[in-house]
Amino acid sequence: MDYKHLIATTYDANYAGLRDGSGDREHYAALAAERGGPVLELGCGTGRVLLPIAQRGLPCVGVDPSPEMLEVLRAKEPPANLEVVLGRMETLDLERRDFALAIAAFRAFQHLMSVDDQREALTRLRAHLREDGWLALDVFEPDLARMARDDPETPGEPFEALGRRIRRNFWVRRDQLSQTMEITFRYVDDASDEELGIETLGLRWIYRFELEHLLWRAGFEPFRWSSAYDGRPYDRSGDIVVVARRR
Repeated sequence: MDYKHLIATTYDANYAGLRDGSGDREHYAALAAERGGPVLELGCGTGRVLLPIAQRGLPCVGVDPSPEMLEVLRAKEPPANLEVVLGRMETLDLERRDFALAIAAFRAFQHLMSVDDQREALTRLRAHLREDGWLALDVFEPDLARMARDDPETPGEPFEALGRRIRRNFWVRRDQLSQTMEITFRYVDDASDEELGIETLGLRWIYRFELEHLLWRAGFEPFRWSSAYDGRPYDRSGDIVVVARRR
């Protein structure tokens, strides 16, 4: 069996346990119902968030830089009202410029590894929204003590995928100057301890007021800040969940 691209091929099985119960899918689905379509998702991945929205009948476009992630999404036979596009948010250039809502769920915005890329992505996102369009995204709340150190290899919780019980161990290297982190995943057969593959991804952490500054500079007015997906006021107790309107 080919174990390349394990992040994509095991994504749904792994994150079902990690994200179910967070309320993020319900949060974005409620925003889509409130705004109507069309809906644009940046970093749509395997369709965990966008596919349920499209299945409710709203016209949707999902953009992702990973061909492997989009292959998993296409294998789910999404409805005709969901268009899938290979691309990056910092170079976004779609023909359609009438989106009522753009979303970047589950920290997709943090895969932009520089302030310049983050600012460019927000500027391009704004250009794809209609005049009263909204942008909704979430990032994790940085823990200052944790961001100041690296994490050694840590065992993950086993999950079922690819006909095996797999454990995804991980370790993290952080750079405080650039606010970036490199996360390395080691996929291991939980029964035999056989190594199946190693994959790496990068994230840039961002602080609440840094994000607010970027949004304003890009032409957005943030008007909802929460620490969870149930709408509770922002209090630094969880994630940073924001909704902004085009101005």
